[in-house]
Amino acid sequence: MTEIEAETVPGRRREVMLVLPGLMLAMILAMLDNMIVGTAMPRIVGELGGLAHLSWVVTAYVLGTTVSTPIWGKIGDLYGRKNIFLWSIAIFMVGSALCGMAGSAMFGGTADGMAELIGFRALQGLGAGGLMVNAMAIIGDLVPPRERGRYQGIMAAMMSLAMIAGPLVGGFITDHLNWRWAFYVNLPIGAVAFVLLVFRLNLPKHRTEHRIDWLGAALLSVGITALVLITTWGGNEYDWTSWQILGLAALAVVSLALFIPVQRRVAEPIMPLHVFRDRNFTLISGVGFLLGFAMFGAINFLPLFQQTVQGASATNSGLLLLPMMAAAMAVSLFVGQAITRTGKYKIFPVVGGVLMAVAMWLLSLQDVHTSSLQTGLFIAVLGLGMGGLMQTTMLIAQNSVEQKDLGVASSASTFFRSIGGSFGVSLFGAVFNNQLTANLTDKLGPQAAQMAQGGGGRLDPTSLSHLPAQVRLGFLESLASSISSVFFWAIFFSAAVPVLALLIKEIPLRSGPAAPGAGRPADQADRPQDAAPVAAFD
Repeated sequence: MTEIEAETVPGRRREVMLVLPGLMLAMILAMLDNMIVGTAMPRIVGELGGLAHLSWVVTAYVLGTTVSTPIWGKIGDLYGRKNIFLWSIAIFMVGSALCGMAGSAMFGGTADGMAELIGFRALQGLGAGGLMVNAMAIIGDLVPPRERGRYQGIMAAMMSLAMIAGPLVGGFITDHLNWRWAFYVNLPIGAVAFVLLVFRLNLPKHRTEHRIDWLGAALLSVGITALVLITTWGGNEYDWTSWQILGLAALAVVSLALFIPVQRRVAEPIMPLHVFRDRNFTLISGVGFLLGFAMFGAINFLPLFQQTVQGASATNSGLLLLPMMAAAMAVSLFVGQAITRTGKYKIFPVVGGVLMAVAMWLLSLQDVHTSSLQTGLFIAVLGLGMGGLMQTTMLIAQNSVEQKDLGVASSASTFFRSIGGSFGVSLFGAVFNNQLTANLTDKLGPQAAQMAQGGGGRLDPTSLSHLPAQVRLGFLESLASSISSVFFWAIFFSAAVPVLALLIKEIPLRSGPAAPGAGRPADQADRPQDAAPVAAFD
């Protein structure tokens, strides 16, 4: 370490450790919220009604988050991240409070309670879009790439912890409190994060003379919204060949096609296309998309298998995910420390991708006789793979761009993973439904298949327990086989992750401000914005 580095790194570490609790709390907000709300949904529907619109409670949040993610990242690059981050927390908290009041006397009773909740969830999603993006970008502002692994590993571990705690907290709230506390619980957490960051986070304030690319933001938002609606509605609400889905596809194509020339002309594009000229950035964006596609698309079916086939309760199914989350947490911390010590990172997404593919293969072998212990071992392998991938995708994306594009890189990394997850949930949902219909028709006849798909009955643990033993076994075998087929198809997407990761060129990570050119292509080496900030100020 050089003399300059020796003088500045301790101060920078103190600065980061002061703000890290606030950043972690803000990230936990978004992760914890979805897990808690999912557990409380049956009670919400019971009070507000609107079962037919249940999926929109999730879709509205996903839309708000996905649409706003690139915008939050770019606005942070233009106007400084502290105030923008605080605004995102404030919007999330306001949305949470309004969600908790949906259908209450304050809004005139429960007649339109579900519609109110859907609208407020969209507002909550708009705030959530800025939480993770700006938290990671702030770490990038304060810490050079060589040291980011340590802190991003800690934050990835906290994300895993939130995914464990979510179902447990949600189960407690559902059993002992009103469902509205699934949203109100965000308020004290958000308030603590807000106060900590107001007083402890000090970043350079800057404002450019350029205007925000509102046209580009509008085109991107329309295109993303159309894509999310396609993946949400396709094969469920509407047939894939219906005019609604084809019309949305045309809208997405036209919007995104117009988005590209707009980004080339404006002074400050919402998503600068030049960042995709960097080979590593393009490759890691593809890795993030595939990671979201395989991981979120397949994991979505684990609780269904555990609760229906293995007979776990809703709360216990959250506990049964502990091996996966604990493994992801441990590996995230290890990877962060290893990257900081060695400066090497390429091996981790390669190994992580291989482990994820192996886990999907193991999960595809499950059947009605698979024990909870076996499933726990399989998902522990998945957690090991996730731990090697979660923060390295963000680190490589940030290390592939100039400092002025740090927010764009952070938002793009989150954006592609979210879009991949949306596509994965949709595609694997279609695979599951088709396989379940075929399996039930083969084992029990078309009437049973119609019952499972909603034509007069429900395929859930309560209804299955009342069926004759032989019929129940046929349902469980069909369900287990259908879920296994989802994991089988996930193998191919997971296997593509290490292939793309192998093509990444390992560019040395900057270890401090004395190495301004390290970690940048040669033509960018001497640009002043590449030096990581040392002393932050207001």
